[in-house]
Amino acid sequence: MTTSKKTVKKRSRKKKAKKITFKQRLLAFIWSFFWKSSLVFIALMVIAGIYFDKKIERRLEGSTWTLPAQVYARPLLLQPHQSVTKQALISELRMLNYRPVRTVQSAGQFAVQGDRVEIYRRAFDFPQGIAVKEKVIVTFVYNRITSIKNSAGENLATFKLDPLLLARLHSDQIEDRLFVPFEKIPDLFIDTLLLMEDRNYYHHQGISPFAILRAFMVNFKAGYTVQGGSTLTQQLAKNLFLTQERSLWRKFQEAYIALLMDYKYSKDKLLEVYLNEVYLAQNGKTGVYGIGLASDFYFARPINELRIEQIALLVAIIKGPSYYNPRRNPDRALTRRDLVLRLMVENGLINSNDYKYAVADALRLSARSALNKRANPAFISFLHREMKQQLPSSVRKQSGLSIFTSIDPLAQQHAEFAVENGLEKVDKNSQKLLQGAMVVTDRKYAELRAIVSGRDVKFSGFNRALDANRPIGSLVKPAVYLTALEAGYELNSVLNDKQIVLKNSTGQRWQPKNYDRKFRGEVTLEEALYKSLNVPTVNLGMQVGLSNVINTLHKLGVKEKIKAYPSLILGSVSLSPFQVAQMYQPITMQGRYRTLQMIRAITSIEGELLYQRHDRTEQRFSPQAVKKLTDTLHKVATEGTARSLRWRNKGQVFAGKTGTTNNLKDSWFVGFNAREVVTTWVGRDDNNSAKLTGSSGALVLFSTYMKQKK
Repeated sequence: MTTSKKTVKKRSRKKKAKKITFKQRLLAFIWSFFWKSSLVFIALMVIAGIYFDKKIERRLEGSTWTLPAQVYARPLLLQPHQSVTKQALISELRMLNYRPVRTVQSAGQFAVQGDRVEIYRRAFDFPQGIAVKEKVIVTFVYNRITSIKNSAGENLATFKLDPLLLARLHSDQIEDRLFVPFEKIPDLFIDTLLLMEDRNYYHHQGISPFAILRAFMVNFKAGYTVQGGSTLTQQLAKNLFLTQERSLWRKFQEAYIALLMDYKYSKDKLLEVYLNEVYLAQNGKTGVYGIGLASDFYFARPINELRIEQIALLVAIIKGPSYYNPRRNPDRALTRRDLVLRLMVENGLINSNDYKYAVADALRLSARSALNKRANPAFISFLHREMKQQLPSSVRKQSGLSIFTSIDPLAQQHAEFAVENGLEKVDKNSQKLLQGAMVVTDRKYAELRAIVSGRDVKFSGFNRALDANRPIGSLVKPAVYLTALEAGYELNSVLNDKQIVLKNSTGQRWQPKNYDRKFRGEVTLEEALYKSLNVPTVNLGMQVGLSNVINTLHKLGVKEKIKAYPSLILGSVSLSPFQVAQMYQPITMQGRYRTLQMIRAITSIEGELLYQRHDRTEQRFSPQAVKKLTDTLHKVATEGTARSLRWRNKGQVFAGKTGTTNNLKDSWFVGFNAREVVTTWVGRDDNNSAKLTGSSGALVLFSTYMKQKK
């Protein structure tokens, strides 16, 4: 072979070698890019997984939400021989949203048959322990309980109803929520939810590829999004961690987080979180999250007491809380609810008979203000102050506190009506310039039962019951007479009722007069008090000594510094209605002092007792002296300045004291019966004359309150 031919063959082989080398290099490059990219992708996935995992742990480990504090009223305690009317018990049950039925079958129901009321109490976790569901029959004779028997026919010494939830305390940064643990969610609710939203929930790993593919095909054919492929786990991932943005990146994050959550937590745990997180309504500025609060918002009852049609409606709303809002779009919501009911019967969740009755029922929603109707700004204001005094900041800031108070919801309702209605009666000019306040306390336990701070009982502005310091007028006189009785004076001791002139340290003259401008010469101590005579009271006060009267006021609970001017004997000292209520508490408790409070106990979200009232009662005055005083205050209501109560409230027995200040600016009355002390003030915010005495103003509000107690 010639040299030239060999050279040609070598070049040919080199060209082939070069071609093979290029292909190999290309393949090598592609392979290198692939595995390096894969490594980078895997690394990014791992990093993203770690990041998402930490977010999931922070959110789902321990307390998932900062829950608002639950504020409860006092539970109604029933006992044989107790003076309680059947109607009062029924009113309490209705306030607690117990359902009247013919035959009591489940918790949250009651039936009335003649003089008997049958009740199926809900279970409740009290600070002292759990009260289980229990059925009892309460029998009445006239206005008194004669017996309480359980379902076994055994007589009970006491029976306590579950307390009314008055309010949820939350800041603007805390969503309103009522947490429901998984075990308390009705099975029918869960089965219906999964039927409508995610039938394979317990069989997929957080995402459903088939559902995603099906949704893609439907949306592709329609040309726009008509169906979603998200599982409940993906919806939860979006609700907890992501925005509502529609993008592939957001969908990727949603799916990835769903896979991680499904791997780390049980299906029941995730379902519990979902049902307590899902948005279901808007209540003013506050969103309604979770089925527990939504059940209260739409139906005013706990989730475990919902009827079939109510469960169907709540599940229907989950699909679109705005679109299927039953208050704004009732027809649309009803159609969706009926669809849910039809699928429930077709899939064997309910029988045909249940379906027939459920689908025939109307929506029957509670009032729009169901979540707001119980809260009263006056007692919420007092609650915050008491919590600040009694509890450290670390306890106050805990999530999900249960606060048990002494507020009596019926007394609160009656007090609100009394202030609104009573002011209408006494406002002679009908200009609505008069304002009023009322404080109702318990004689035995020194607890706040009700508080009203103004004519508009739901207004959360100036709290007159706590902060309106006004001269108390003749309300101070019992302190003067108690000082004298403690010093040895008797009710028949004689006092001068003659013109007197007193001079102060600067030489100014003060000439007190009786309200009727008359002098009686001499009167007994008892007559001077029940007729509220000024001149004999001033004489008595000067005799016992101003410093001693001031000391009595401090022992009664007045904390303000009081100057020793003779005018204080006629009430120049200024106090708020609540301070007056505290001042009269020892008088109504046989001379024993105890600070007026509202909080009974506070428990943590786990049920741990964090606070319980334990202050002691202190005997500060002689019981004998106090009895003489209260006997005379009873005469005030029968023969004295409050004698109009004899015809205003026939058959009711009271003691009390009227108070009127100079120029009729302030009208006061403190009245009490065997159970309650009611402090009432009427006046004007601009401090102009109310043109009312204690008997023509504040007493009318007291009378209106007590008429409702019959």
